[in-house]
Amino acid sequence: MADSPSALSATTIRALRGAKPAADPWAEPPWNLERERRLAGGTRAALTVFLTGAECPYTCVFCDLWQHTLDEATPPGALPEQLRRVLERQTSPPEPDACLKLYNASNFFEPRAVPEIDDEALARLAEPFDRVVVECHPKLVGERCRHFAERLAGRQDGRLEVAMGFESVHPRALPRLGKGATRGDLERAAGRLERFGVGLRAFVLVGAPYVPEPERMPSVLDTVRFALELGARHVSLIPVRGGNGALEVLAGRGEWRAPTVGEIEEALDRSLELAGAAAVVAADPWDLERLATCPECAGTRRERIERIGLTGRTEPRIECARCGEGEPVEQR
Repeated sequence: MADSPSALSATTIRALRGAKPAADPWAEPPWNLERERRLAGGTRAALTVFLTGAECPYTCVFCDLWQHTLDEATPPGALPEQLRRVLERQTSPPEPDACLKLYNASNFFEPRAVPEIDDEALARLAEPFDRVVVECHPKLVGERCRHFAERLAGRQDGRLEVAMGFESVHPRALPRLGKGATRGDLERAAGRLERFGVGLRAFVLVGAPYVPEPERMPSVLDTVRFALELGARHVSLIPVRGGNGALEVLAGRGEWRAPTVGEIEEALDRSLELAGAAAVVAADPWDLERLATCPECAGTRRERIERIGLTGRTEPRIECARCGEGEPVEQR
């Protein structure tokens, strides 16, 4: 799509980026070990490994994950080596119901990002984990996904889950995000996952660009509702944060602003009501302080968001005498 008052081309989005830090596909990648809520109740350990591989072929206007990718194709053998290094750093075996998330800032079933020859080694390394989660664009969910799920099914069926970016299904936003996906693409991918016996997770943006101001919260809830209708059993709300150049251009045009912490809280509370017992809903608290209006209550509000993600129970909002309405700190 060529540049217009309300859309940026892939060429422009890439030109607005800063320099990409050097990345080594043979080094130990970043990782974290945390707890996540189980749909059946309680929590489980979740080891997330941020694999270093080739950049995504799509150019989303809101994305900053390109900073952690390679310009060239991922070398065969590199991803199993990265995962092996991370697993060797763990001080104890995974809990019986632990989850392994293999996030590669791209698409797990895209051969340039994840060489297919590595699937067997990755599945073997994932054997100790009860669940394995990968991320992928809906158009790339196909037979390779089914084969990988079958490799993992030695212990039990349904071990694989695919996290897809639903982003925003707002009719004005979705065609302009640079994602190259439609509601139909999401529906077809969800149908394939169901046939393969693979679980579905959904990423939903809070503060998606191009959504008119009065429709920001309704569009989040519409997107969550759509993901639930397609069978998502885990919905992650992702606040859109600036810093990639393209969003700053859109902010100058009045096409985007960062979400406030209050918006994130409202999206979480109302999405929990929508999901009920059908899905886990959590909000990503990473770097939440950047979006905080009041530094005095930012920490306690973050803690509330994190607790709700683990318990699935709403809590009263944090009251702070110093808080007032206004723009997030990063936009002042």
